[in-house]
Formats: sequence, structure tokens, C-alpha cells
Amino acid sequence: MTALGGALLLVGRILFASLFAYSARGHIENHARYTGIARGKLPVPGLAGWPTGVFLLLADVSIVAGIWPDVGALMVAAFLIPTTLLFHRFWSVTDAAARRAQEGYFYRNVSLLGAASSLFVLFAVVGHIPFAITGPALNLR
Repeated sequence: MTALGGALLLVGRILFASLFAYSARGHIENHARYTGIARGKLPVPGLAGWPTGVFLLLADVSIVAGIWPDVGALMVAAFLIPTTLLFHRFWSVTDAAARRAQEGYFYRNVSLLGAASSLFVLFAVVGHIPFAITGPALNLR
């Protein structure tokens, strides 16, 4: 990969991680709110607050700094799967406006899951990328 390609990938990694950094801040600052939302949806609703925020921050650092970035991408995917399926169940919402909003959130997360999966494969197949501290933890070559 060229230096220009590596720089563009770094910009993409930063932009991708920025959404999850913003979400992490919300989970940490509003622990009680997120715990309340998770009640009845998660077996341990307390995990939805600051523990999820810390998890997302670790995933972001992994992706942006390039410290086992494949693992960071898998962490984002691991966050998105239950979030999408448990918290954005648009098919069970009766109010039309709320249903449209939840459907948008659902498909946004599906798209982000595709991006996280693609980044995982890229990191695991290419190996060490420019502007990364380590190579991937997993090798799919």
C-alpha cells in the first residue's frame, strides 16, 4: 500500500471511529439513561451505560491507532449486532413516525456493520497497514 493509500485509509479510520466515539461519550455521561433504556432488553442492563462506552472507546483506539485494528473492527461489529436487533426493532413499533425513525437507525447500523466487517477483512488480509502501531491479531491470508 502506498503512503497516499495509507493516509486515506487513516482518514477513513478516523471518520468511521468518530461516530462510535460520540456514542461512547453518551454511554459514559448518561449511564442511568442507557441503563433504563436497556431494562427488559438486556439481561444485565447496567452494561449498556459506561461499560459499553469504555468498550467503544477501546475499539476506536484500536482502529485509529492501529493496535490490532482487526480486533477493533470486530468489537464494533459485536456492539452493532445486539444494538441493532434489540434496540431498533422498527417492525414492532406502531407509531408511524417512531417506526420510520427506528427503521432508519436499524438500516444505518446494518450499513455500519457492513463497514466494520469490511475493515476487519481488510486489516486481517492486508496485514500491517501504514500509520498503524501493530499489525492485525488475526491473519486471513
